[in-house]
Amino acid sequence: MTVSPLAPAAFPELPVIEGVRFAAVAAGIKYKGRDDVMLALLDPGSVVAGVFTRSATRSAPVLDCQAKLGTDSDQGAAFLVNSGNSNAFTGKAGDGSVAAICKAVAEATKLPETRIFTSSTGVIGQPLPHDRIIAKLDEAVSALSRHDLAASAKAIMTTDTFPKGAAREIMVDGKPVKIAGVAKGSGMIAPDMATMLVYVFTDAKISRAALQEIVSNANARTFNNITVDSDTSTSDTLLMAATGASGVSVEGNADFATAVEDVFRDLAHLVVKDGEGATKFVTVNVTGAATDEDARTHALSIANSPLVKTAIAGEDPNWGRIVMAVGKSGAKADRDALTIRFGNILVAEKGWVSPDYQEEQGAAVMKQPEISIDVDIGLGHGAATVWTCDLTHGYISINADYRS
Repeated sequence: MTVSPLAPAAFPELPVIEGVRFAAVAAGIKYKGRDDVMLALLDPGSVVAGVFTRSATRSAPVLDCQAKLGTDSDQGAAFLVNSGNSNAFTGKAGDGSVAAICKAVAEATKLPETRIFTSSTGVIGQPLPHDRIIAKLDEAVSALSRHDLAASAKAIMTTDTFPKGAAREIMVDGKPVKIAGVAKGSGMIAPDMATMLVYVFTDAKISRAALQEIVSNANARTFNNITVDSDTSTSDTLLMAATGASGVSVEGNADFATAVEDVFRDLAHLVVKDGEGATKFVTVNVTGAATDEDARTHALSIANSPLVKTAIAGEDPNWGRIVMAVGKSGAKADRDALTIRFGNILVAEKGWVSPDYQEEQGAAVMKQPEISIDVDIGLGHGAATVWTCDLTHGYISINADYRS
């Protein structure tokens, strides 16, 4: 598999998060010769927060996780994640697979089933061969290590071309607090809560309710503002765990909330940069809308437009397609109030192309691997930012034979 041209030079060095251990094993669910199951085991006292897809056809693992979140517990917890099969649209068999995996993980880790959180990603509509996962649990438990988060990032990949990780460290009252996370995602990316699969860990001490608030707020400004292809997954899951191992309380700490959001944003950007077939990373900034929600509607309309995305893939500065996307969005707009910029180049204003604009200026911007499209609606103070990628032949090639 060819690695995305937007991939970082190397996987980042992630800090050890005390209070959680990781393992990655090969269960042969779909892929041969690679790890496809991740296990994370959290120490007693850890708290878990999360957000999930709001798809009406969400998977059995998502429904199970949603049912288990929202209660406090002094016991540890475990995350079990498999790639290659999403266990979505599998009826009662899907529920049975989740129940069987949770029971087996509970027995292997000496935890109650209510503290086992599972996720699955991959092909939709095929029964999950959960017996293959269960057969590898003893191996996974034996392999648990505080240093295997990077291996876990690889194990949860499907059409991803590179593993995704991000981290931050802040000082609170002179003591370090660490945050590290991994994500998977490449296609079927238009989150309606979080995105694909994301797992973030911190050694901070915080209540479950406070952590949930931070996760929900950070998610709204990061993962919920990315799109590759406008398709919301049936399996989107974001789980964050705080082990408390540092002994440092971050309750009400703004720096901690900012650091969490920074990690989320880094991971969200990496997902877009690994968009199936992507060659351009695109930031769409909309200002001057009647409301923030209108701004987001306009931004998503631009970011999801196949005509806009293919123009970017062809390095064509076709500003008319931006006008089209704004006009069709359904949010308030005035043709003669629009201002459009590609990078720092003023392209159009007052309902027409700018008299100083030259096509080669826009073309030069479009040749860059990272592009910004700035649109001012001219009606108010609403603003939003959405991140996306271009749409290439590579996307079609990947998805035309995904199940084969």
